[in-house]
Amino acid sequence: MSVKLELKTWGNFIGGKWVPSTSGKIKPNINPANAEEILGYFQESSFEDVKNAVESAEKAFYDWKRLPAPNRGKLLVKVMQILEKRKEEVSEALTREEGKSFQESLGEVNKALNTLEFFAGEGRRFYGETIPSELPKNFIYTRREPLGVVALITPWNFPVSIPIWKMAASLICGNTVVLKPSSLTPWTAVLLMEAFREADFPAGVVNCITGSGSVIGDALVKAPEVKAVSFTGSTETGRKLQALAGQHGKPIQLEMGGKNAVIVLNDADLDLAASAAALGAFGSTGQRCTATSRVIVEESALEQFTQKIVEKAKLMSDSLGPCVDENQLKKVLQYIEVGKNEGGKLVCGGHRLKDSKHLKGFYVESTVFSHVTSDMRIAKEEVFGPVLSVLSAKNLSDALKLANGVEYGLSASIFTQDAEKVFEFIDEIEVGMVHINSATIGGEAQVPFGGMKNSGMGGREMGKQALDFFTEWKAVYVDYTGSSRKTNFY
Repeated sequence: MSVKLELKTWGNFIGGKWVPSTSGKIKPNINPANAEEILGYFQESSFEDVKNAVESAEKAFYDWKRLPAPNRGKLLVKVMQILEKRKEEVSEALTREEGKSFQESLGEVNKALNTLEFFAGEGRRFYGETIPSELPKNFIYTRREPLGVVALITPWNFPVSIPIWKMAASLICGNTVVLKPSSLTPWTAVLLMEAFREADFPAGVVNCITGSGSVIGDALVKAPEVKAVSFTGSTETGRKLQALAGQHGKPIQLEMGGKNAVIVLNDADLDLAASAAALGAFGSTGQRCTATSRVIVEESALEQFTQKIVEKAKLMSDSLGPCVDENQLKKVLQYIEVGKNEGGKLVCGGHRLKDSKHLKGFYVESTVFSHVTSDMRIAKEEVFGPVLSVLSAKNLSDALKLANGVEYGLSASIFTQDAEKVFEFIDEIEVGMVHINSATIGGEAQVPFGGMKNSGMGGREMGKQALDFFTEWKAVYVDYTGSSRKTNFY
């Protein structure tokens, strides 16, 4: 199936309608695989557009929160059914806009469908608790309450699944939302809004505005009507938004960077470990927060593993998608130069692809550095591209020290056949998601997603734990004695 390209100019989605920006400015959306191809034009929104979207969401909030949660879930099911019918169309748009292979894009859309299914079901599990009172004839229970208008700021690397998992969790709780997608991937956001519109979501419950993050993001955080912010993106931007949210007394959920490690011990299946590390490092062009960025190998297995990972990297190089834009390509190439200058040994890749197949896009080879030490920038900083560093460790204890010795703590994996070492790894690794004999990537809708340290804060996304950020608890005391009595206050 092929997406029909009409070079359309898309508006913002506010109050259930497509409207132009008050700025009157639009921006072209570029295909990263062919920088000469324009996919459409999207709004460069202003502060006034933020105000309009937030007011629309606030107006819709009261009726939306009063709609019973199971009925909110039914509307999410309708969105799921619409996206299911259009998943090839959405997947192809995602590929052309962000650069993933079609199969990777299809996998992302299927993840979004699973997420909608899960959170739709949470509408029938929107439980509180009954709690015993120390007083006779008193009934105490708790219930969840929505926050109000929530701002959702999402990145370009998963422009379908991340907006969906934020929107679905927020909406099932009774909040209304304003989505601000990345300015690099507005097309997929438009297709998501079309699905919500066709599903007959009440006007104003879901809104979407496109444009510059520095303009829209800051304005959303500052807007008095916005009660909470959920952000996924770079650590630098997340920290700025966190400070801004703190000034305005608003809760903020942050999902930020990763420097994810795979530990390979000398008893591991090295073919399995190399295949998983290559998939984690080079799949989606390394442009995901859970990407494998480091492999820490026990000394006696180092040479053999390095040979195997280089073979895997070379096989994958020609099938990689592009970096999302020219700036990201430059960043990756700069890190490759940094790695060489710091003393890392470039054993595979390291160049921009400039043959006729790749000339018009932002492509770089699968890249592997060996002889990397923990003090090098490529061992500590997030590259967000197809660059893998191989480090050596004396034993598991040494490997854990290296794995934990970075500011991030999102995901990690170990390859070994020793059960005792598996559980030692689980006990000691400082990450939010642990994988045993599998890649650092991947996650399921019913499982909490998120990291420790500078990878994230403000609570987990996905799984039932996602409801914690998007709700507040209300405790209710019911005295049914039928007559007045003296209350003992203490």
